[in-house]
Parts: sequence; C-alpha cells; structure tokens
Amino acid sequence: MEKKEDDKRMKERTAGIKYVVEAKFVVNGVVEKHDVIGAIFGQTEGLLPPEFDLRELLKSGKIGRINIYLNSEKDRTEGRIELPSSLDRPETAIIAAAMESVDRVGPCEAKITIERIKDIRMVKRRQIIERAKELLKDWVVREIQDAEKIVEEVAKVERQGQVVTYGAEKLTATPDIAESKSIIVVEGRADVINLMKCGYTGVIALEGVKIPKTIINLSKKKEVTAFLDGDRGGDLILKELLQVANIKYVARAPRGKEVEDLSLEEIRQALENRVPIGELKLMEKVRTLASKLRGTLEGVLMAKDGKELGRVPVSQLVETLKETKDVYLIAFDGIITARLLDLAKEKGVRYVVGERLAESVEVPEGVVVKTFSEFSEGSAQ
Repeated sequence: MEKKEDDKRMKERTAGIKYVVEAKFVVNGVVEKHDVIGAIFGQTEGLLPPEFDLRELLKSGKIGRINIYLNSEKDRTEGRIELPSSLDRPETAIIAAAMESVDRVGPCEAKITIERIKDIRMVKRRQIIERAKELLKDWVVREIQDAEKIVEEVAKVERQGQVVTYGAEKLTATPDIAESKSIIVVEGRADVINLMKCGYTGVIALEGVKIPKTIINLSKKKEVTAFLDGDRGGDLILKELLQVANIKYVARAPRGKEVEDLSLEEIRQALENRVPIGELKLMEKVRTLASKLRGTLEGVLMAKDGKELGRVPVSQLVETLKETKDVYLIAFDGIITARLLDLAKEKGVRYVVGERLAESVEVPEGVVVKTFSEFSEGSAQ
C-alpha cells in the first residue's frame, strides 16, 4: 500500500518528464532541505559545460524541482534526493554523476550516492500494456463465446509482437535476431518495440551507452545497421560503436527525435537514407561545408571521394550539373526543388544538401536529401 502511494506521488511530481534520479545522502551534522539543494547547485556549478548548468536546466524545464526528504538525529542527517529530468539518458547520467561529487553541505561533511535512475516512461508503458491486455481479453470474451477459442485467441495475441532477451547481457531483441543475416542495432527496448510494431525484424537494443559484448560479437558475423536517436546521446553512442564494433551502415532519427517516437514513414525514410560507414568522412566534410555555404548563395559539386568538382552561384547550379561528370554530392545555399532532384537522379547524384526541401516535393528513389540543420553542431551525419 505504501509503495502504491509512493508511486502515485511520483507520477504527480514528474508529469511530462522522462527520468528521475534517485539518491541517498548522509551529512555529519544538522542541515535543512535548502542547505542540501544549495550544495548541489553550488558545488556542481562550473564542473561541467554551460549546457549542464543546473540553474539554467531548471529555468528551461529540462530538469524539475529537486525534492529532498531528510531526517536529523544525534548530530547526523540522512535522507533521499529525487531529481526529475527530461534530458536524454547520457545527459541525465552526467547530471547524476555530478551530484555524487558533492562532499559538503554547509560546513558539514557529506556523501551523496546515486541509487538508481528511474525511467518514468517504462512505468507508464507497463501500465498501458497491462490495461491493453485486460481490454483485449474483455473484447475477445464478448465476441467469442466458445471457451477454447477464448484461450486460443488471447494466447495468440500475447505471442504476437513479443520481444525476447538475447545474449549474456539479456538485451531486448526481436525473436528472429539469431537467424537474421542483417540486423538493426538501436538504443533501447522501446526502439525495438516500435520497429517491430512497424514490421521490422532482426532488431536488438544496446540497453545503455557502453557497448555490450553481444553486439560486438554479432557485428563480426552479421551486416549491422546502427539506427540511433537524433540527439547528442546518439552521437556519443555512435562514436563508441565505431571504435569497438564492425558497423556497416548508420541511420539516424531526425535531429531532436528519438527512434521510439518515429512513425512508420519516418523509420522507412531513415533506413533508406542510411549512410555507409565509408561515407562518414564525406559527411564530416559536408558538415564543415554546410556551415560555410550559409548566406553565400553558392553551390558545390563534390565527387565520392570528397573532391570538389566545382563551385558556382546557385543560379548556375543546374546548368553546371548538366555539364559535370561523376557528381556524387551537391551542397548549396538554397531551396531543394523538384527540377534539381530530377536532374540529380538522371546524373546519378546520391546526396543533395540544401537549406530546406520545397513543399510538396517528392524525393526520387536513390537520391538522399539532407538539410543544413541535420549538420548542426554535434550531429554525427
């Protein structure tokens, strides 16, 4: 009963957030709640880059109000800390680690220990799943009167779309992961479920920032596409993946989105536009080029090896493309039109990069369109 009430209070405090950092603390002295909060804000200030400043994160709503529960006895104060976060997992973990660095509260020695980082969304998903099962069973009972058919139908529904655990680390995966010759590596359990719901197979989750040995071993035997969130967390995971695993392709969610939230069309487009690992260096060149092209009204034609084949005003881009051979990538300071895309398709151009895509324009098969915003600071593609 006490646990249910605790969960209820937690839900009320954390509406709209993803995670709650839960910690315990011990202070060798008598302190108040505001002393603990002041120590956390004061002693973490300046430790991390400006984007991790707790005061700014609180103002922007990226972290919620820090809750302190404490009790003082015999010149000693013990208690718990709850810090709600709407940041992604790596950033939340960094904030949690910074909290553990606090070693004094006021004039007193103190120690903070992180007990866990609770995923609020997982609690909600479990509740949704359980309720869905209840509704489904009720539906089946109402429509099928035969007792044997009721059992059969309920069992069939529960078997469909059921993920499994795989490997020594018990990673979330689709049931066919062992047999699949090509696999998709995603960040978390919710990503696997979303791709499975959209009809994709051979999907397995990393379940954290550190790359599991199971993933490393699978990458030696299978063709691997890393499909990661479009945020800094995805950038960091990609860097580590490239260091320890044999990844063939990289696909990313649109900047600022997570794979678990993508629609079927967004997933299809992201996987169709996946980048071979050999072209990541080319994408790095394009990132630098995109920042320099903005505001110039110029365009650049580039070969597959990254060599510039021509640099012209945007007004001359189409005519120049008609006369230039072996163009693999076009980057220009302008709007990507249907006319340019049709010509790019005809000339065998793989990538077209511009300020934005014109409205109601369909991208031809075989051509990948990217916008300057996708090459913003920190993006791995």
